[in-house]
Amino acid sequence: MKLIIAIVQPHKLDEIKRQLNQIEVTRLTIMDCQGFGRQQGKTDVLGADEVEMNLRRKVQLQIAVNEEFVEPTIEAIVAGAKSGADGTIGDGKIFVVPLDDCIRVRTGERGPDAV
Repeated sequence: MKLIIAIVQPHKLDEIKRQLNQIEVTRLTIMDCQGFGRQQGKTDVLGADEVEMNLRRKVQLQIAVNEEFVEPTIEAIVAGAKSGADGTIGDGKIFVVPLDDCIRVRTGERGPDAV
């Protein structure tokens, strides 16, 4: 089992969900978040002051999958999140981490059956 964490642009969320639905990945958690990478934020003017606005709004998806769904899930996220053929800075990041256990609270099932 793996936990896939993707940090992407908010306006790409519907397309990512569409791509995931096509491969029958229908369970995910979505959180609003802020951050920056190579974009390094931006400068904005508030009143007479120039203010460094270095945090960009993003969304974070968390998807627990069994081994056979890892690569298809990654490919679906990339297909939905990438801007144009070559992509652009700020399209996002995907992290894949081991998932030691999963417990379905309702039934007590554990492991891959609970995912």
